Amino acid sequence: MKYGFVIDNRKCIGCHACTVACKSEHDVAIGVNRTWVKQVEKGQFPNTRRVFSVMRCNHCTDAPCVNICPTQALFTREDGIVDFDNSACIGCKSCIQACPYDALYIDPKTSTAAKCNYCAHRVDIGLEPACVNVCPEHAIISGDMDDIDSEIAQLLAREQVTVRKSEKGTKPNVYYINGDQDSLNPTATSISDQYMWSSQSQGVGHYAKYAENRLAEGADIVQMAAQLSGREMNIAPDDANKKSVEVIMQGKSKRVSDQPSKGLLWGKEVTAYVWTKAIASGAFLLPFLAWLWTGGINTHSLWVGSTVGIIFLTLTGLLLIKDLDQPSRFLYVLLKPQWGSWLVKGGYAITFFGASMALVLLSIILDSEILRQIGLYSGAFFGTITAIYTAFLFAQAKGRDFWQSPVLALHMLIHSLLAGAAVFAIATVLGLNPSGWSETVPFFFKFGILFNLVILALELGMPHPTADAQRVSKMILKGEYKNYFWIGSILIGNIIPLLLILFGGGGIMTAIAGVLLLIGMYCTEHIWVEAPQRIPLA
Repeated sequence: MKYGFVIDNRKCIGCHACTVACKSEHDVAIGVNRTWVKQVEKGQFPNTRRVFSVMRCNHCTDAPCVNICPTQALFTREDGIVDFDNSACIGCKSCIQACPYDALYIDPKTSTAAKCNYCAHRVDIGLEPACVNVCPEHAIISGDMDDIDSEIAQLLAREQVTVRKSEKGTKPNVYYINGDQDSLNPTATSISDQYMWSSQSQGVGHYAKYAENRLAEGADIVQMAAQLSGREMNIAPDDANKKSVEVIMQGKSKRVSDQPSKGLLWGKEVTAYVWTKAIASGAFLLPFLAWLWTGGINTHSLWVGSTVGIIFLTLTGLLLIKDLDQPSRFLYVLLKPQWGSWLVKGGYAITFFGASMALVLLSIILDSEILRQIGLYSGAFFGTITAIYTAFLFAQAKGRDFWQSPVLALHMLIHSLLAGAAVFAIATVLGLNPSGWSETVPFFFKFGILFNLVILALELGMPHPTADAQRVSKMILKGEYKNYFWIGSILIGNIIPLLLILFGGGGIMTAIAGVLLLIGMYCTEHIWVEAPQRIPLA
């Protein structure tokens, strides 16, 4: 048994009855939707038409939201319905990033993830989903696709159908008859503030917290909504209707209605935790690598690296908890794990990495070589996983094409080692770094920066497999993030530190290079976390 939907666009009249029925059935809050009707106008005046597309969870056979969920709050039933248990949700928002169809949201009433669950409570007692029951044109057909006698199975066998984003490999189970790509493809039309329900553009729930803070700071709501939608807004409100007419006159497709923006779901907390995590792992990994390189290790180096590592690892944990919409449930990651999620693997890696560093400190106090060896090798293993696991977590977020980069793990590993070199460069000025490191730290700086520049060139310069990834790359190099990238990341974070190392003469110049490198690294992580989220998914 496998349940699915067929949306028959030959019959849909765009009445939004399905949206209203869904909201009524599940008491869905204003500003978020489990199902909604996207409307696009296309053609050239006077030969124009309006296309309606019912949007919702696709109940994928290989659901990325289920794979990334750390606590089994999302799960696939035996009948193929992707359901959720909000009592297990920690509000990490990973599932929203993983869904290529923008089908999930954070419920402002419960601060947990929610989406269409096929009205499972109705299906279990033999009823159809509320949207199917209320549709006046029978444009939404539900049922068991494995039952050859069912209406949906016969439609799928008889009609030519299409799905959204088949290239993602999710095997979606919502099919469209006469599906129009200008409507189904989220980047085929531009986002506008001048359509039905666009007054809710400042959103509710998770986004509302951000919007309220920005408004309190005096931000312009129109400009803010434009920026968070990944575009520039240079159109005066009085010119909006004129521009709308011009769009139709020119034969361009135009959105007429859509759901409100969810905004940036992973913001400054995620950027900061990626940064602190790099410092924590690098501060420990660098003396470990130096030990392997030279065959000896200084107790001061171990003490500094482990102490700094524990401090920044603690900050990492606090930032992770702060980013959750249900922070009181943070232990669910360890106590109710879904082992396929890299958030779980990362959580355990961070825990064991912290324990390994504590063991190294204990070995120094007790002068125990056995404890030191155990702490060093286990710390190196878990520290490496801590440094790179976010790359695999981002890769599970299939909704964000730019995060699918095959070199993202190397990006994070080299950032970790560079952060470690920066820590010990600063420690040298403070008198905590042994003299034997005077050549080791500049060595890591020089080759690390060069390798980092190569990695950045690969991530941004190599051919991208999708248009969305290309748009993000262009946004970084030439668009909204160009100053962050060229000034913050490249100049401050790479070029100036490299020149200081090569010609500065060591000492204080090396420490200044370390500080600049950490600043540039933060700029880079800010771009890599935020920019891909500006691409619309629905």
